[in-house]
Amino acid sequence: MELGKEGLRPLIGITADYDGETGRFQVNEGYTGGIEKTGGLPAVLPPTGDFKTLEAWLGRVDGLLLTGGGDLDPVWMGEEPIEALGTIVPERDQAEIQLTRLALRKDTPILAVCRGIQVLAVAVGGSIYQDLASQKPEVLKHFQKAPRWYPTHAVELFPGSLLGRCLKGKTVTQGMLRVNSFHHQAVKEVCAPFVVTARARDGVIEAIESTTHTFVVGVQWHPEAMWDRDPAFLGLFEALVEAAARAL
Repeated sequence: MELGKEGLRPLIGITADYDGETGRFQVNEGYTGGIEKTGGLPAVLPPTGDFKTLEAWLGRVDGLLLTGGGDLDPVWMGEEPIEALGTIVPERDQAEIQLTRLALRKDTPILAVCRGIQVLAVAVGGSIYQDLASQKPEVLKHFQKAPRWYPTHAVELFPGSLLGRCLKGKTVTQGMLRVNSFHHQAVKEVCAPFVVTARARDGVIEAIESTTHTFVVGVQWHPEAMWDRDPAFLGLFEALVEAAARAL
């Protein structure tokens, strides 16, 4: 498993969820397991308000994995909260948006999952739906009541995307991919350098990627909950680790 120079394994920073009431951080094992299985070394990054700490992390890690979690505070888009907005964690919002902006400037490889794709969009001036059901008409069910590993709806992959190259061929049929879904927020508008690379059949954006960075891909679904049953989704972790290894 010789990925980087002299066989070094790239260090991948993984953002952690945070419970302000208990003071606890957590990361689902599907994230750390996906990084380990593809040759990377996972390192959990808890939220911090110290900008110098964020800068120091970006000086140490070779790649960044933005994980899923609760809602983003609409203040980052200059909006007021609507009634259907869920739980927000200000400490996590601030840390992840600043960390993402630093990583983009440094061209650190990034894989962003669910909440993570929304952080990507907002960090560069894009916007998200605070609540799909109340803000976008005729949406599909995007918060499934099914096992986390089970794919409940289809997404269309756009031709020629980096995302499509990351996924193993057996999962994609005629440009369509079936994914799991656990979100009520979603990317609404993207700004450069991002472009949309996948949508659900109701038009909801399911993936974005950068046109100028080495590797920056965001997906709205949860590959960390799927790769153990469908190795195709491990391709996203593999692509992140390989991109990080090339920078060693």
